[in-house]
Formats: sequence, C-alpha cells, structure tokens
Amino acid sequence: MIKQLHTIAFTHRNLEVSKIGRLHIEQDAVQSRFQILKERLHIDEIMFLSTCNRVEYFLVTNELVSEAFLIDFFSALYPEFDEEKVNFFAGNALVYGKMDAVNHALRVAASIDSLVIGEREIITQVRQAYEQSRDLGLSGDTLRILFRHTIETAKRVYTETKISQKPVSVVSIAYQRLVGMDAPKDARVLVIGAGVTNTAMLRFLKKHGMSNFVIFNRTLEKAEALAEELGGKAYPLTALSSYKEGFDILVSCTGSEETMVDADLYETLLNGDSAPKITIDLALPSDISEEVHQKFATRSISIDVLQKISDSHLQERSQEVIHVEQILEEANNEFRNIAKFRAIEVAMRPVPQMVKDIRATAFNEVFKNELDQLDPSSMEILEKVVGYMEKKYMSMPMIMAKEIMFKS
Repeated sequence: MIKQLHTIAFTHRNLEVSKIGRLHIEQDAVQSRFQILKERLHIDEIMFLSTCNRVEYFLVTNELVSEAFLIDFFSALYPEFDEEKVNFFAGNALVYGKMDAVNHALRVAASIDSLVIGEREIITQVRQAYEQSRDLGLSGDTLRILFRHTIETAKRVYTETKISQKPVSVVSIAYQRLVGMDAPKDARVLVIGAGVTNTAMLRFLKKHGMSNFVIFNRTLEKAEALAEELGGKAYPLTALSSYKEGFDILVSCTGSEETMVDADLYETLLNGDSAPKITIDLALPSDISEEVHQKFATRSISIDVLQKISDSHLQERSQEVIHVEQILEEANNEFRNIAKFRAIEVAMRPVPQMVKDIRATAFNEVFKNELDQLDPSSMEILEKVVGYMEKKYMSMPMIMAKEIMFKS
C-alpha cells in the first residue's frame, strides 16, 4: 500500500505561480483526461489538487515514477503541450514516494507547506479534491484511507494548536479593526477600485451586514459587476470628483503609482460634512495622502500598520509549527500501523470463503452419510454450532493479528 504511493507536486517552493496555473484542468475535463491517463500509464488511483498556488497529483501505482514516466505523464494529461512544455514540467516536478508522500499530504492539509502558514482553506480544498476523485471513480481504497487520515490529522492540528488563530491577510485584519471601531451597519461605504483586494474587503463588509456601497473604478464594467453582487452602485473613476452623496467609510485600493485622494478631493467628497470618517487604505503605495489625515478628522486603517500586524501574526504562527510537527510525526507513525493492518485485512479477504468451502465439503462430502441420519432438531443444533465456530474463526485471526502488530 505505502510502496505504491507517489505525489507529483508543483508549489510556490519550486515554480512561479503563473506557471503553475498552466497545469489547471477545468472541472468538466477532469474525468476524461485522468481516466485516459490511468489506462495509459497503468495508474490504479489518482487524485488531482489544484489551488491558486499549487497543483498536485497523488498516485497509486506500481510503476517507477522516473523522468521517463513524468514525460509520459504530462504528454498524456496535457495533449496541448508541446515537447518543450512537457520537458519543462517533467524537469521541475517535486516527486515524493512511500512515506515521504504520506508526510507531504499531511503537511499540505495542515497548511505548514502553504504560502501562508495556517490558512485553513487548504483543508477544504484537499477534502473537495478527494471527494471529486472518489465521485469520478478515479481513486480507490488506498487514497480513501490516506485522505481520511490526512483530514482527521489536519482537524487535530487546527484544534490543538494556534497555527490558524490569528489572521495574516491584510484584508482580514483590516476588517477586524473596522469592526472594533463600531462602524454602524448602515454606514455609507465609498469604494475606489474594484480589484481582488477591495472585492474581498467588501464581501467581508456585506457579510457583516453593510449594504450601502458606491464603487468607482477605471473600468466601469468591473465596478458594475461588483456593485451587482453587493447590491450597490457603480460609477467610472472620472465621476469621483463630482460625487456629492457623502460617505462614512472610504475604502481604496488601486494600482496607481500616484495618490488617488488628496486633501482637495477629500474635502469635495465630504461635501461640507465635518463628522469624523473611517479611511481604509489597502494600496501600495498609499492611495490616500497623509495630508488628508492631518487636515481632517479621520480614523485611519493603513496598509503599513496592517502589514506590521500581519508579520507579527505570521511570526506567532511560525512558532506553532513545532507543535504541528509533533502531531504530524504521530500521524505518520499511526499511518504506518493503519497501512499494516489494512494489508493484513486484504491478505485475509479469502478466509471467509475458504471457511465456507471447508464447511461445504464437510457437510456435502466428508460427513454426508452421518449427517443424513440426524433428525431435524439435531441438524438445527449442529448448524448453529458450526455457524458460531465459523464466525469466531473468521474474526479471531484479525483480532490476533491486530494485537501482534501493535505490540511489535
């Protein structure tokens, strides 16, 4: 079982994220592509894990995962790749085998192999990847046992350590600080930029109960799409200087190299309102000029402060890795025993049928004449005795094997 386990991995440790993205396979193509791959390369089971910064293939095969195997692997799985791409990915793959593959799976699900240590999302991604492979008929008994143990171990990691307790994304930290400022849920939220960061921030705010969003963006279509999702309004960035509806919270994150909101524009946006406002500047460099905070009453959440908090939380998470490693070492040893016991179970699968065959021979051949002379009542008792002995004979070897295994 363990001897057949292999993992082919591409992560931030060995490849640029942009290149990893080329290995992603659309959901509707997964079954057909991997079924062809299994048949062509004699792979018994396979699971495909694809995230924003990681692509991995977990295999069960008796084949040697050599350079030649990897070339065949990527040629079969990605028929659109030319020879150069196939050789590139074959040459840059991280390959793990046997217990190294088990340990790698545990580390992935426990998030200590992640770009951001302690991100709980990975356990969901691993579970969903396994469920997909199972539902598509791509995986079997070995991967079922491996990922059941992997997910149970990851849950233990998140329960018994502090690896994921403090947020490290600037968006999460910004949201927590905003909540700590007791911002009202009916606050008017003026948003500059409709990129990934602001989208994540606004989804947090919507989940918190806020709904009054006005979004300005260079590309109006992107602002409209985000506004539709949030139930807000969208305008082109060119209309920002003429906006007169006021705001309570200003959220900005653009890719501009220049300041987006100077003191004059900020005063225009206030439209005579002198009440203190909350500003959330998630851009690098900053979108909101320092002069704004000097001239007006603001409660500021800046990227500089958020990054320092994030770094501090990351350092605390890193200290928890020692505790995680202890749990993973125990999990590795546990899996060795699980694999041994499963091997015994598989080896003893023929036993029930062998016992039934012995019983049939005894009743129908060896002792047939004697049994024919028994009355129905005696025959019924004999059937019960033999049936009882059959069950005990089938269960006792497994119990004894388990005891011997765990004592050794």
